[in-house]
Amino acid sequence: MKRVMMGHGAGGEMMQELVGKHIIPFLPKFTTEVPLHSFDDSAVVDGIVFTTDGHTVKPLFFPDGDIGSLSVYGTVNDISVMGARPLALSSAMILEEGLEIETLEKVCTSIGKASEICQVPVVTGDTKVMEAGKIEKMVIATSAIGRKSPYLDHDIEVASKYRKVDSHWMTDDNLRDGDAVIVTGTMGDHGIALLSFREGYGFESVVKSDCAPLNMLVEEILKVGGAVSMKDPTRGGLANAINEWGSKSKVGIEIEETAVPIADAVQNACEMLGLDPLTIGNEGKMIVGVVPEMAEEVLRAIRRSPIGKNAAIIGHARKEIKGVVLRTEVGGRRILEPPIGDPVPRIC
Repeated sequence: MKRVMMGHGAGGEMMQELVGKHIIPFLPKFTTEVPLHSFDDSAVVDGIVFTTDGHTVKPLFFPDGDIGSLSVYGTVNDISVMGARPLALSSAMILEEGLEIETLEKVCTSIGKASEICQVPVVTGDTKVMEAGKIEKMVIATSAIGRKSPYLDHDIEVASKYRKVDSHWMTDDNLRDGDAVIVTGTMGDHGIALLSFREGYGFESVVKSDCAPLNMLVEEILKVGGAVSMKDPTRGGLANAINEWGSKSKVGIEIEETAVPIADAVQNACEMLGLDPLTIGNEGKMIVGVVPEMAEEVLRAIRRSPIGKNAAIIGHARKEIKGVVLRTEVGGRRILEPPIGDPVPRIC
C-alpha cells in the first residue's frame, strides 16, 4: 500500500506526482480563467485571484523571519506573481495543546506587522487546538484574494508590441522563444539560513532568510511593461520553478550558471553539505520572464528596489533546446533537473 512520504510535500517531482495522480483526478473540472489543473501559484475565477497555502516551518522562529511573517508574505507573493494586487488574507491556526501563550502572541504580532508592511489586511480566520503530541507546536493555513493589478494591462500591451501574448496573467505557460529570464536576487538564502539554524551549523550568522513581500516590486515591474511570466521559487528552488516554466510553456531554457546570483556564504554552505543552491527554497525572490526587448529596462526597475539590488538576467528561452540547460563557467553544458523532493524539508 502506498503511503504519503515527507518528500510528497517538498515541492519537487514527488509532490507533483502526489497532486497530479492522487488529488486532482478526484476533483471536478470547472471552466475558469486560470484553473486548478494548471498548477499556477494562484487560480483566477471570474476575475478574482485566489490562493491558499499551508505552513509547517520548523523551527517557528528563524534568522530574519518566523512562521507568522512567512505565512503572510508567502501567500501575498503567490497572488502578486500572477500580476494581481492582493486585497485580503485569512489565517487559520492549528495549535498544539500546551503551546505557550507567549509564543502564540509573538507569532500573531509578526503576522500583524507583516500585514501592515504588505498593506493587506487579515480579515477572517479560524483557530483549532489538537492534543499534545499530535502536531508540532503550530500549523498555519493562509488564504488570500486579489484582483488584477491596475498596471497589468499596460504590461501586456507593452509585451504585445514585440510578440503575441497568449495569457493575460503572469502564468507559467506564457514563456516563448527568446524571452529573457530574470531573477530578483540571490538564490538559496532562506533554505540555508533555516537549515543552519535548525541543525546548528552556524551559517545563519551570515546567511539570513530572504522572507519578504513581493507585491510592491511586482507593480514596479508591471509599470515598466514587457513581463509575461512570474513565479516565486520556493520549495525546490530555482531548479523546480524554471523546469515548471519550461514544461508548461513547451520551450527549452538556457541558463548561464555564472550569472545566477548566489551569496558566497550560501555557496560555501552548500558545498560543505553537498547541496545544490539552485534546488534550495527562497521566500522573497521571484523569476521573471520578459520579452527580450524590455529585459534591461525591467532589470533596472527591479534593481531600484532594496530587495532587487542583486537582480540579474540569467538566461533565455530557446526553442531548439529541450529542458533546462546550464552553461557552465568553462563553457560546458549540463542539464538542470527538477529535484525529486526538497533537500531541506519544512522550510515553509
